[in-house]
Amino acid sequence: MIKTIMKKELLEIIGSRKFLVTFSICSLFIILAFFVGTQNYKKNYARYQAACSENLRQFSGLTDWTQVTGFKLFLPPRLLESLVTGVSNDIGRTIKVYGRGELSTQDSRNSGNPLFAVFQFLDLTFIFQIVLSLFAVFLTYNSVNGEKEQGTLRLTFSNAVPKDKFILGKMTGSLLALVLPLSIPILLGCLLMPLQGIHLQIQEWLQLGLVLLTGIVYVASFLFLSIFVSVLTKKSSTSFLVLLALWIVFVFIIPNSSVVIAGHAVDVPSVDYMNYQKGQYRAQLFNREREKLNAFKPSSNGDMEKMLQEFEEFMDDLGKSRNEKMQEYTNRLNEQRLNKQIEQQKLAFGFSRLSPSAVFTFAVTRLAGSFIDLNQHFLQQAGEYQAQFLQFMKSKTGIVPDKGAVIMKLNDDNSKQETPINLMELPEFNYQDFAFTNSIQSALLDIFLLVMLNVVLFFAAFLAFSRYDVR
Repeated sequence: MIKTIMKKELLEIIGSRKFLVTFSICSLFIILAFFVGTQNYKKNYARYQAACSENLRQFSGLTDWTQVTGFKLFLPPRLLESLVTGVSNDIGRTIKVYGRGELSTQDSRNSGNPLFAVFQFLDLTFIFQIVLSLFAVFLTYNSVNGEKEQGTLRLTFSNAVPKDKFILGKMTGSLLALVLPLSIPILLGCLLMPLQGIHLQIQEWLQLGLVLLTGIVYVASFLFLSIFVSVLTKKSSTSFLVLLALWIVFVFIIPNSSVVIAGHAVDVPSVDYMNYQKGQYRAQLFNREREKLNAFKPSSNGDMEKMLQEFEEFMDDLGKSRNEKMQEYTNRLNEQRLNKQIEQQKLAFGFSRLSPSAVFTFAVTRLAGSFIDLNQHFLQQAGEYQAQFLQFMKSKTGIVPDKGAVIMKLNDDNSKQETPINLMELPEFNYQDFAFTNSIQSALLDIFLLVMLNVVLFFAAFLAFSRYDVR
């Protein structure tokens, strides 16, 4: 009997005019999301390659390694972050390395084109979070009270149909009517990628599959919520208004208000204020160094080569001491700010998890590697590269390159032909993406919350219908 009811519900939904219209729109959006994401990835990768080439070109022809300052590192684009954008367009994707000193990101994609900051990309997060959740509400808002209004519910139960089998068949059929048709445009979208010359690794296919599966679970929660509200309300118009209000609360109000609440509850120092404090301390260190520089007297008077060597060692010691003090002060400020940020994020994420929309966003952006910790992950790897860059430059020049350093070079042999440096000797920056297991582990909590929400709503609708008056 459950199979019969499920089949009836499936055919009724798929055969309706509202399904045909909404399914066509959703299919178009899904295919567009894959197409636009793939095209954006290809453009971003071309820009990334051009930026890397330009970074090397600006140093071509140099004959002294001491002239290589401000070497840039770039965060490579990934297809998954084009499909699930997250924060990938908002964080800085370029870091300048000087050998020592604090690293900072710059040049986000939105800074290059502010239009993208106003109109966000059409990605899979948007499709599932906004379009498909509304699709689920629109299909099932009148699944029970609508039948009662039409009189078909009383007719069905005149045949002594058990309530539990009826509601199980209805919910299962509604879910199949949502999942099976949507799998067609999703598969077409996946097929678009290799047709456009983009080939994913097995790990990336698994990540994408988990993103899509999480999206289906998220949309199913709105489907079960719609059936539950349809059981609780007498009129289909009432259930539609209630569901629309809940959708707005879950998708917009709770996630946005959580940021406001956390921002007022935990005060995080701004980047500008942090830079001001660091600048003040750096100025104090330079004033102290100026006094030491004025008091410097070489021990080898008359020997220019030894004088220069002593001065170079003196400046290197000053720079090393300044860097250690500045690094200690910077680390202390950054740690204080980071602790405040973590506290603020925990509060915002904890409150926003009352919304399935926010939980879904957390899960898929973690799976795709475009979560909020992407910026820190990039900085961490740039810091590891900076240590390699420092050792390399020291081996080539004998000094430690530093931002703002002034290097003097005396050459009394003008007839000597200088050979350009070989930039291929520079250590290569190999960005390592988030480990696959780490991405899954970090998303497990939010995926579990979505699954549990579906279970709760499923049984809530089941229990509510067991007491429902079908007359």
